[in-house]
Amino acid sequence: MNSLIKKFAFGATMALAVASAFAADPIKIGSVLSVTGPAGSLGDPELKTLQLYVEDINKKGGVLGRQLQLVSYDDGSDASKANGFTKRLIDDDKVDIIIGGTTTGATMSMVPLVEKAQIPFISLAGAVVVIEPVKKWVFKTPHTDRMAAERVLDDMKKRGITKVALLSETSGFGQSGKKEVEAVLSKYGVTLVANETYGPKDTDVSPQLTKIKNTPGVQAVFVFGLGQGPAIVTKNYKQLGIALPLYQSHGVASGEFLKLAGPAADGVRLPSPAQSIPGKLADNDPQKPVVTAYDQAYRAAYKDEASTFGGYAYDGLMIAVDAIKRAGSTDKAKVRDAIEATKGYVGSSGVFNMSPKDHMGLELSSFRLLEIKNGDWTIVN
Repeated sequence: MNSLIKKFAFGATMALAVASAFAADPIKIGSVLSVTGPAGSLGDPELKTLQLYVEDINKKGGVLGRQLQLVSYDDGSDASKANGFTKRLIDDDKVDIIIGGTTTGATMSMVPLVEKAQIPFISLAGAVVVIEPVKKWVFKTPHTDRMAAERVLDDMKKRGITKVALLSETSGFGQSGKKEVEAVLSKYGVTLVANETYGPKDTDVSPQLTKIKNTPGVQAVFVFGLGQGPAIVTKNYKQLGIALPLYQSHGVASGEFLKLAGPAADGVRLPSPAQSIPGKLADNDPQKPVVTAYDQAYRAAYKDEASTFGGYAYDGLMIAVDAIKRAGSTDKAKVRDAIEATKGYVGSSGVFNMSPKDHMGLELSSFRLLEIKNGDWTIVN
């Protein structure tokens, strides 16, 4: 009898040990980001943000009693590498969810893999193609390029600008942006009189800008790109003495652009999430506590200002964590459903209300139109 009791006690102890070990398994957050290369100014703050908040969440006890483990790879701004690293995250690292895809090109190379593996994926890329058409396992946190196009064209209409030159990057983001601008032009009574492109690694865009300068009737220039390229365009613009209004997309909404472009950026207008201007938001703005707290935490950790790109990563992680909590597990299908059911989440980019038909969930009103004055952001409207 005693022998049976001892065997039962031993078995129960082993079962508890196994259960405890299983409960202690970390929740794996996979990430592929462009930490280096042309899009490094976007991916670097994204990675730092994920590292900062994974550590913070773990200090507070983790999620569902389990610690988070960040497994991240740098694709070097190369979409083909993003594809390879995503395979590794899924097949070798066995991650529970993926946050990343800094650029549209990287994201779209990852999409077929996550869809096949049926793993929740929250992209940090800007193009509308990421979520339209809706892909069951794919979500995103930044505003779309279509929203950026509409925000800019609306401002042009208010200023009486009807003839515009478009200068777009040949990256996935730039070309998707070009397509979206062309699609909504007529809605705002604007006509393209020049349509040029540049490469993300170009170090001089003067030839294209010279063509634009010499095009009759141009009243403003709209640049659609991200990373270092738009800063080069802005400097070339100033060097050529072009006095027309210059607009950029949300692909440059960071302090890094201000540093790279310098005084040449004064007068540039662009749409941006609230994260660029935490100190300038009204006290009753629901986003102010969120963007202010993130800005302060990032500055304290890295002695640098937070950026909208880091904000996209912050939103991605927090939406993922919230979904895992509501799902009560890391079951991928349950987490996916919980992300899709996200309502009223106040984040860095705006208030998210997702649905089966909308895997982003942001309103156009969450985009702020900014103008750069004396090297700083000012709110236009």
